[in-house]
Amino acid sequence: MQIKTPVEVERVKTTIEDIYAKIESGELISDLTEKEVDTVYETLGYLDRGHIRVAEKVNGVWKVNDWAKKAILLYFRLQEINVISAGEISFVDKIPTKKWLGQEQVRVVPPAVVRFGAFVGSQCILMPSFVNIGAYVDKGTMVDTWATVGSCAQIGANVHLAGGVGIGGVLEPLQSSPVIIEDHVFVGSRCVVVEGVLVEEGAVLGAGVILTSSTKIVDVTGNTPKITTGRVPKNAVVIPGVVTKEFPAGPMGTPCAMVIGKRTESTDKKTSLNQVLRDFGVSV
Repeated sequence: MQIKTPVEVERVKTTIEDIYAKIESGELISDLTEKEVDTVYETLGYLDRGHIRVAEKVNGVWKVNDWAKKAILLYFRLQEINVISAGEISFVDKIPTKKWLGQEQVRVVPPAVVRFGAFVGSQCILMPSFVNIGAYVDKGTMVDTWATVGSCAQIGANVHLAGGVGIGGVLEPLQSSPVIIEDHVFVGSRCVVVEGVLVEEGAVLGAGVILTSSTKIVDVTGNTPKITTGRVPKNAVVIPGVVTKEFPAGPMGTPCAMVIGKRTESTDKKTSLNQVLRDFGVSV
């Protein structure tokens, strides 16, 4: 079933909000009506098929749909731990793995695992990796070997998550924004992006960049450094760096991320990516 109208979205949203409020006020999950339980499962199905998202861009601004997170938390409470079969492999968990039908136009290399309630768009390639519940991976994206996409993370179209990349997840607090990687971003090997960091369209993160909500992002392309946190600008080329901080024991180097340049908009994204890596010597 596909959500076709804003009215239907509002119906599901209102029902989930009501159910969650009941549970928070002390009502037992076992006291939910059959219709209420069905709505929770219906909502998870919508997330699984990409009809709704935990976060979406509205008029250029990312908006968190916290009611979708509430549906996931309710689903956890409804599910019981069971042996879950996935071909010749078995798991012991509450959440089943995504059921691939072969019609999704997604390449899934074993033992890549996607939990039910996560969406993966067409033309994606999943090397042995893990995508958690509530995540959204848009079309044409590569999730390379041993990369992980955390719960509710939002990954754009034509993104490359290189080997060993760790994209953080967040379910609670409900209002917290998940990690968001916009379209055409390249995330180099062993990068870690957590705590709701936003990486804007076209950015390149060199190998080993670590971004948390408090990591200093230092733009060194001008005459004086410009320091921000929580957001990597569009088309920025970023490498690991160090800033000096005074401690009782003396000045010490602390990790940061350095913006050393910009990708050009005039060439094809894949071509410009290769050129960026050559021009700036960024490791991948």
